[in-house]
Amino acid sequence: MVRDVKMLSVLIRRRYREGASLAVVARELGVSKSTVRRHVPVRERRDASAAARQRHRSRAQTPYEKALRAQVVRLYRSGMPQQRVAATLGISVEAVVARLEPSQRRSKQEAARLAGEQQGDLLPKEEIVARYVQGATMAELGRLYGVHPSTIRRRIPDDLIRGRAPGPRPRSGRVLVEEEVRRQYAAGESAYALAREFGVSAHTIQARIPDTDWRGRPAEEASVPPPRPVQPRKGGVRMVLVLTDEEILARYRAGQSATAIGRAAGVDCRTILRRIPEHERRSHLQAQRLNRPAPDVDADTIRALRARGLTWEAIAAEVGLSAKTLRARA
Repeated sequence: MVRDVKMLSVLIRRRYREGASLAVVARELGVSKSTVRRHVPVRERRDASAAARQRHRSRAQTPYEKALRAQVVRLYRSGMPQQRVAATLGISVEAVVARLEPSQRRSKQEAARLAGEQQGDLLPKEEIVARYVQGATMAELGRLYGVHPSTIRRRIPDDLIRGRAPGPRPRSGRVLVEEEVRRQYAAGESAYALAREFGVSAHTIQARIPDTDWRGRPAEEASVPPPRPVQPRKGGVRMVLVLTDEEILARYRAGQSATAIGRAAGVDCRTILRRIPEHERRSHLQAQRLNRPAPDVDADTIRALRARGLTWEAIAAEVGLSAKTLRARA
């Protein structure tokens, strides 16, 4: 541990400028990280991202990191996928990718091709050739071994490849004889059963049977729908008001709102407003002033009560309003 403060400051600044982190400098000199931070000028301190980049660069120069990077590159160049390299070295796939240069990484197409070749190398070539010679097709062998038929094709020598026979392939099933078809159909066999037996479609069977002998679907009797019940006539029932237009107008002039009148009459407030002439209707501000509680308590009254020394709560208890309403009116 360095005892001289000046020498310690010089050593700290020198090692920090060389790229060592605060923790590394503190560990080398036997001091705390806060001590190292105090001796490094503020303008020379690296931010978090720069410190992380420097830390990664410093770590990459260690012997362990160099050996690990060399192993990753060697295994990856041998044809191993990234997942297998990570499992072999006991690290994550992200760590493998971080230790490979962008030019060293394989594309997705190249990785897929290499994986297919490696999978094909594991196939038993002699067994595939023997099965193919015995009569198995490439598609059947591909389904058997779980690979594409082209992979099977590359394992079979060219001199053993069977060519396609010229002409159409023979149809499976019995020879179609019209007399036999008509006889079995007349005996009660269905067209679909005969089509399966002879290996043809049901339309082919139908074409061999005369129209007079063809059994079509039985004619279905037209079902008569039940009579629809008479639906009640839609539309609202005209309501008779218990109040006349004169009574509504008298109540409205007396100060009642349209909502209060409608509630008393059992109708909507818009129905009440339609009974009131346009020039008699109150505006929103007029209705607000008329219908608000304690309309006689105005701003002058509130200021007079405040001048007497009463609090907002005392005035609210006296006039029956809330303190918030009093402040809004004042």
